[in-house]
Amino acid sequence: MVVISPTQHLGYSFLSLCFLWFLVVARLRGSVCSGHSTLCSPGVFWVSGVFESLIILVVRGHFSGIMKFLGLGFVFLALLSVQCSATAFNITKILAKFPEYSKFNHDLSRTKLADEINSRQTITVLALSNSNMDALSGLDLASLKRVLSLHVVLDFFDPKKLHEITNGTTLSTTLLQTTGMAPGNTGFINITDLKAGKVGFGLAAHGAKLDATYVKSVKQEGYNISVIEVSKPITTNVAEAPAPAPSDVNITAVMIKGGCKIFATMISATGVAKTFEDAVQGGLTVFCPTDPAFTGATNKLLKKLPSDDQVSVLEFHALPIYSPLGTLKTTNGPISTIASPSPRKYVLTVSSSGDTVILNTGVSKATISGTLLDDQPLAIFTVNKLLEPKELFAAAPTPAPTPAPVEAPAPEAESPVSTPASSPPAPAGPSESPIVAKGPSASESSTSFAPASAGVCRGLLPFLGACVGVLVFML
Repeated sequence: MVVISPTQHLGYSFLSLCFLWFLVVARLRGSVCSGHSTLCSPGVFWVSGVFESLIILVVRGHFSGIMKFLGLGFVFLALLSVQCSATAFNITKILAKFPEYSKFNHDLSRTKLADEINSRQTITVLALSNSNMDALSGLDLASLKRVLSLHVVLDFFDPKKLHEITNGTTLSTTLLQTTGMAPGNTGFINITDLKAGKVGFGLAAHGAKLDATYVKSVKQEGYNISVIEVSKPITTNVAEAPAPAPSDVNITAVMIKGGCKIFATMISATGVAKTFEDAVQGGLTVFCPTDPAFTGATNKLLKKLPSDDQVSVLEFHALPIYSPLGTLKTTNGPISTIASPSPRKYVLTVSSSGDTVILNTGVSKATISGTLLDDQPLAIFTVNKLLEPKELFAAAPTPAPTPAPVEAPAPEAESPVSTPASSPPAPAGPSESPIVAKGPSASESSTSFAPASAGVCRGLLPFLGACVGVLVFML
């Protein structure tokens, strides 16, 4: 029987409880690696069961050799956590292995739907073969994107689930429904188990035919992404309708309808609306602050700005490129705005946390709260705050305190030593800058691009490393 010192016994108990805690968290599939399949695979759960059995043996006092094996388990899960944080799927790479879908893959990238797919945690892609893609060859880019958006389902369907649909039929949401361009239920599709091994796909409208059928499974990664082939395109007149000329889109009307009346009025009054309209043809993305974002303090700051600077602030809310939400989610770093050609930089730093897109101005942060329009080459999003460029809203530095002049001490006849007395420093005066906004600290200005789930996975690494270190020290 191996003799265990009280210190070792306490250490082993601590490691066992920590390891058990890790396994419990690991089994909460959506909490640790939501959107990443590695840690949530059946093989990992089987291994975790083995280590749970080892923990039971450890708690009963069978320490010799087992704790060393348990230490290897920590290393195994540490490496697994690294892989977990880097296993987000990439639809372009998945389809690149299947040349029969090369046209479909190319058009997903061309329409930027690939970015939207990659930014999701759970998705099903209804792939079309090269021969079936020929039927869509006459569509303009915006119409093509709408049609292909109907082939991206915001749910997971593998072959097994397709044949286990409750009541044999279901309506599923597609990416088209998230664009603001799908009236009624045109952004949904009907998936029905037709029995005899067949599954039909069609529009959600009442009486619509299930023209497309399931052909085969192409690829599944965990329960995150499923790619299956369908026999023909799923389309509708709304999706195939020719896109209106970019100049025909009434940008301010879209904003007013979406709750951005104040911003729409401001860009109209300053002529920025015309700048936006002229830029649409080459691609435009607008971040529109909702009316509640314009508080009394915000309005006062804006009114104190010269007219040229007010224009710069408004132009700071737009990018000179078409950047849908999926692309923004996969962007991490500074991007130019319409105001950027001016001598000042006027750049936004974009990052994301899970499904939330964060816009960092260098002074404050805003988040995208909704989509008003996403129809290539124009995207309009709502944001929860006014975007304040640091070039105009950065806090003025506080001047250093100015010490008062030191007065000469009066001589004292009875004391050979005179102690000089000085007045305390005068308090700093208030800043004279008319625009004062608190700038972010170093910790506030840094944003994490990785999804929250992957961040949790990486956050476990220091914990596992510490446990391994304690274990090695005691052994």
